[in-house]
Amino acid sequence: MQFQPYPLHLPAYPFKLKQSEDTTYIFDEIRKKFLVLTPEEWVRQHIVQYLIREKGYPKSLIKLEGGMKLNSLQKRTDIIAFNASGQKVLLVECKAPSVKISQKVFDQIARYNIVHKIPLLAVTNGLEHYYCRIDFEAKGYQFLESLPPYGGL
Repeated sequence: MQFQPYPLHLPAYPFKLKQSEDTTYIFDEIRKKFLVLTPEEWVRQHIVQYLIREKGYPKSLIKLEGGMKLNSLQKRTDIIAFNASGQKVLLVECKAPSVKISQKVFDQIARYNIVHKIPLLAVTNGLEHYYCRIDFEAKGYQFLESLPPYGGL
């Protein structure tokens, strides 16, 4: 059964969708190709557009589904944004709207951040969004009301 897109708690964007037999595809502006539209991909594409259109993140400084090693296991991060110097500034973990944002999801992004050491984290299922600034020196964190714009990092 194919996924039927529906509104999220994010602005609506004019996505390019196409149908092939029983599968719907969405065009990914970053990777410049059509991808199978899954619930998680629907959220990921909305967040990418939100970063670009609302928060001013340059498309060229966003990387999707990057591979990484964690305790000798191969893992994939959903979204990493970089600053103009090439430093990682934002790590985003996307879940399908049906997945509750729980401690398990926060633990997952925290494990990924052991490898990446990125100062700004975001977790979303498209309906709920959580943003957190990490203070590596003080070994603490602070939840934020909203995601800072690219220029305000």
